Amino acid sequence: MTKPVIVTDSTADIPEDIAKQHDIHVVPLRLMFGEDTFEDGVDISAEVFYKRLVQSEQLPTTSQASPADYMQVYQEIMNEYPGSPIISIHISSGLSGTYQSATIAKSMLEGDPDITIVDSKSASYGFGLLVVHAARLAAEGKTAEEIVRSVEEVRRQRKLYFLVDTLEYLQKGGRIGKAAAMIGNLLNIKPILSIDEEGIIYAVEKVRGRKKALARILERFREDLGGVQNINVAVGHTADPASAEPVLEDLSRDFRLQEVVLTNIGPVVGTHVGPGTLAVFIWPA
Repeated sequence: MTKPVIVTDSTADIPEDIAKQHDIHVVPLRLMFGEDTFEDGVDISAEVFYKRLVQSEQLPTTSQASPADYMQVYQEIMNEYPGSPIISIHISSGLSGTYQSATIAKSMLEGDPDITIVDSKSASYGFGLLVVHAARLAAEGKTAEEIVRSVEEVRRQRKLYFLVDTLEYLQKGGRIGKAAAMIGNLLNIKPILSIDEEGIIYAVEKVRGRKKALARILERFREDLGGVQNINVAVGHTADPASAEPVLEDLSRDFRLQEVVLTNIGPVVGTHVGPGTLAVFIWPA
């Protein structure tokens, strides 16, 4: 049996060293600052992006990779690894047309290629962790069917919450109304956000003050996990790894942390949530 090849898109926010280590093929989305176009994670780093975002009067725009982009990647893999199944895992179809682009690309290839397209119903490392899990199973010799089954199981068990520092970017991107954003910022309201079963972002609850909101996130994890002790954790930050340290310290008091990943929330996701965002992802060890 030939080993399955794993493909994803740049919104998985997988650290570059981890993607290379596990032979994960990452298709970049695009980001436009006025006349300047960048490929997410290729020619603009998170550090440069957030500095520019804060200074920019106009919100950058983002666009998914096209079906042609995916066709090229799939064809290259099929040429290099003939007979290998491809598992292509992508950002929630409820948040981006990326999954649809990949699906169209598969339909345009000749000869009914062995490609499984997976809608992660998540974003950032909320599905990046699924991609890495799939790549590890592929390396262990699991079949494509076994990998997809296991990915779905981990997806069901994974918990995630994120916190935005300001409502300005959700408002600019049309996610919430201007009045709600102004009142929220004025009252220092920090909505705790998550992603539902359909892959749509929703507000779990609203808390006044960042410190209280982070404490409430940790309480929610304790409730969600119901006595589970061994966990894997990833913290997504906006080019500010120091902001993740207090969260990891607090989690380590309640849980035994196994795998720990710190990752940048990349430019495409960062456009919609803004600097100062913190995301916490937990899945079974």
